[in-house]
Formats: sequence, C-alpha cells, structure tokens
Amino acid sequence: MLALDVGTSSVRSMLFDGAGRELPGGEVQLRYQPRVGAGGAAEVGVEALFELCTRTLDGAVRRARRVGEVEAVGVSTFWHGLAAADARMRPLTPVILWSDTRAGRQAERLRRELDQEAYRRRDGCPLHASYWPAKLAWLKAEEPALFGRARHWVSFCDLLYQRLFGELGTSASMASGTGLRRLQDGAWDLELLERLGVPPQRLPPPAAEMSGLRTEFARRWPALARVPWLTAAGDGALANLGSGCVAESHRALTVGTSGALRTMTAGRPDRLAAGLWCYVLDERRHLVGGALSNGGNLYAWMVRVLAVRERGLEARLRRMAPAATGLTFLPLLAGERAPGWAAQASGAIGGLTQTTNADQIVRAGLEAVALRFARLDAALDESVPGARMLVASGAALAASPVWAQIMADAIGKPLLLGRQFEASARGAALFALERLGGSSERPPGRGRTFEPRPEAHRAYRASYLRQGRLYDALVRDRLLDTEGTAAHLGVWNGDH
Repeated sequence: MLALDVGTSSVRSMLFDGAGRELPGGEVQLRYQPRVGAGGAAEVGVEALFELCTRTLDGAVRRARRVGEVEAVGVSTFWHGLAAADARMRPLTPVILWSDTRAGRQAERLRRELDQEAYRRRDGCPLHASYWPAKLAWLKAEEPALFGRARHWVSFCDLLYQRLFGELGTSASMASGTGLRRLQDGAWDLELLERLGVPPQRLPPPAAEMSGLRTEFARRWPALARVPWLTAAGDGALANLGSGCVAESHRALTVGTSGALRTMTAGRPDRLAAGLWCYVLDERRHLVGGALSNGGNLYAWMVRVLAVRERGLEARLRRMAPAATGLTFLPLLAGERAPGWAAQASGAIGGLTQTTNADQIVRAGLEAVALRFARLDAALDESVPGARMLVASGAALAASPVWAQIMADAIGKPLLLGRQFEASARGAALFALERLGGSSERPPGRGRTFEPRPEAHRAYRASYLRQGRLYDALVRDRLLDTEGTAAHLGVWNGDH
C-alpha cells in the first residue's frame, strides 16, 4: 500500500506491506509553512500544495520499485479546509485552513440565529470558524464578487483528485468534517445551504474511490495508473485506525502541532456531550471527540519566547513534582476549539512571581495542555463510556516521556505511547488494505505504557479546577450565548 499524508505542515508518502508494517526506506517527506496573516488568516496556496503532492508521489514511486508492486493508494488529509473554484475547476482562493479565525464573527452570528444544539446533533459539528458554514458566510460578506463567481466549494484533496483523474468527488469522511453533512443519512444539509446561499450542486458528489489516472499522470506514475485510489479521508479518523483505536475501549490521543482525543464507534452515539464533535470514517464507523488548537505549537512558543535552554530540559522537567509550579496556565494562545469553541480566546498565566523561572513556565504549560485533554476525556466518558486505555501518537509526545507521563497523570488513564508515530499515514494504508479484502485491525507495535500515579492525579485535580476558574473569568463570561461552554467545568475522573 502507498499512503499519501497531506498535513498542515508537511506532505509525506510511506509504503506499507499487507500486514500494515511500514517498509523501511519508503518514506518521503516535504515540509512547508502555511501563510499566517493579520486578522487570523491561515491558508496555503493550491498550486504550491499540489506541487508538493506530486513531488512526494514521484519519490514514492521510485522507492516502491525497490520493494514491490503498489496495489492500492490511501490518502489522509486535514479536515475542514475550504477552497473555491470556478466552472473549469480553477482555484479562486487559497485553501482556507481550520486554524483560520477570520470567520469568527460570522460563527457568532450563526450561533445567535440558529438552534446550535439542534444543528450539532444533526450535522455533528459546532458552529465555529473552523467549519465551512462560518467560512462561507464570511466569504459571502467580505468577498461577494468572488462568492458569486465560485461554482465549486471543495477541500484540497477534492481538487487534487479532480486534477489527477478528471473527476470531482469527495469521501463521506471529508464531507462529515465540513459541517454541512447530516449524520443520519449522509446527505447535505439543504436547509443550512439555502440559508448560506450555496446550491448543493456546488458541493462535490460522493465518491469512495477512483482509478485511471489522466494521461500525463499515468505516464509519470505508471505503477499508480490503474490501481484503486481511495478518496481522501480525514487524518483524525485514519489516526484512530492506524493506532489500533477502533473500539470504544481505546481512545486515540494525538499531539502534534495541535492535539485531539478521539473514540471510534460502530454507529452514531446516542448522546454527544457538550463541546464534542462527531465525524465519520465511512458509513459504518463514526468518530467522536474534540480537538485542541494548542499542542506542540505551545511548547515551541515557550522555548522560543522564553529562550529556554533545551539541552537537558527533559531531565530538568522530570525532577519537578506534579502541579508544583504555583502557576495556573490557560494554554489558548492559538484560540480554542473543543470544548468551548471560543475562536478568539487567548492565553494567560496566573501566579507569576519574581522567583518563577522559564523551566517552571514550560512545565506548567505542558501540564495545562494535559488538563485540557482531561476535560475532553471527561466529556467522552459521558458520550462513549468504557475507555480503559489512551493510545498516543504524534511527534510532540514521542519526543517527551515527561509530557506523556503528565498526560497519564492528569487524565487518570494508562497511556500507551505506540511505536507507530505516523498513525494517519498507517491508517490510510490500512484503509486501502480493506479495499483489497484485507483486515485493518492490525495494531501497531507496542511501545511504552505510562500508568497514572494516584498522588499525581489528585494533585492535578486542584490544577484542573483552578484552570476552569481562570477560563470562566477570562473567556466564559463573553460566551454565555455559546452552547458547550459548560463543558469547561467538566467532570473529573472518579468524581462521577
């Protein structure tokens, strides 16, 4: 299987065998930086990203020749990105990423005008700037001429496949992340589309897979010309598949630039706790969870701004006792998604004194992110109870056993740090393997397990409550009309 993983900081390809094992020497990765601008802009050019994908596939095909024949292609990509295209599928906008907050005002207006809880139950997504409804409303208000010229509203991989195959189509997974697809029957939300002024014909039709590359690409990659390409699925859903979290007993915890905690279910859950979303991998598997805008990016910011001496930092952090810095950290430097969905929220640190040092701030920041995950875990316990284990992936946790232990202690569940760090790419390969009749239930190699320590968990309980009070003082009072802010008080594990 060839897996193409289109992320928000890199494009990579990896090769896997029929047992879901990565083939050594088969990875190609090209990094890039999205454009971040004033007013909350976060976008990437379509042409630049398409060029990265084709170059990555060039390298993948060359490396595949050494190990065997490619039988299928699976593709993972970021959810929620939106681009406009004209009648000839030429892009009219860059890809507007999930982290773009310029549609925050339109999201607030939609929350005032719609029954937001009924919408979330119907379509699985909160009304937030990350999703297509707010982005479309913003473009309609700010760029009416462009909005009128647009004939297609698509994700990046919809454009990618249209160029490669001459056919437009999107997966159920990507459609579920737009905020415009009904959970019950998988159809577009016609009532909401009418309100936004978007005919359903301007959204991509459903497609599970494609094959038969257009001539120029068939000549460029003859090994991929006739094999099935599964249409791109959301990276979070595939990360669950790739990390072996396909049952309600195991939750996937990912910390890269941002973070997420997700549970896969065999059907739509009966209850969706405040602050959570529900997407799909395919028509039979749903994904329930929440995402944080702040993860590894917070660590990078602290190291850079505080001029932290990174050499020996892990050892210095390990020597600090849990919740002992005296600081209360609200780690919302990149705004907030789950559980409160306050796009314009900002960070804060309470308890600073003249004796506070940079290492203490870093430790408090890592603990603060773990406490945000604890809130998501409590909400998931309400919606999909029964989780016994967290399975972690992502470069940020892989690089810091200290942070992994903090996560286990703060959340109160064992955390398995698997050896398969690129869980989304592996999930794309397993998804392709399913298409060929194979089994995707192939857990990655076991890694190190971090058990929660009772005394540390009790110490973090007080920090959890202090963080909630700081959030209430600085953010919640401005969001009283937003469904889901009550989730910030959460339920501490063991206090049900």
